[in-house]
Amino acid sequence: MISQTAEYALRTMVWLASQDGSPRTTRQIAEATRVPPDYLAKILQNLGRAGLVHSRRGINGGFTLTVSPDDLSPLDVIQAIDPIRRIEQCPLGIKSHGETLCPLHRRLDDALAHVQNVLAATKLSELLTEPTTSKPFCGE
Repeated sequence: MISQTAEYALRTMVWLASQDGSPRTTRQIAEATRVPPDYLAKILQNLGRAGLVHSRRGINGGFTLTVSPDDLSPLDVIQAIDPIRRIEQCPLGIKSHGETLCPLHRRLDDALAHVQNVLAATKLSELLTEPTTSKPFCGE
């Protein structure tokens, strides 16, 4: 449903949201989220370009969120990194279908719309406070 890159970006953003605004280095983020450091560096660049994280160099530097976890949804992160692609016209290129999707592709697009709605209605802060026995990034 979502790409590995989007999954890594979500892990990164949820973990940063749990850090109370304290800057974290790429190495710290990679270790905590189990994202390969070189890949993470590219993801952080993309998140920075999207305006979702800020980086500061030097001692006490690192990455922080630029948006409150109360205002940021998983969909915001996914759309910034690797947007969910909706089915807007016949994926088979059948001219007679045009923008009128067949029942199969309509239902697939409906499922994608549902996923988008659920992700948009969730905030990163909720993922950290939801009652569960399985907290994000806890030790094994």
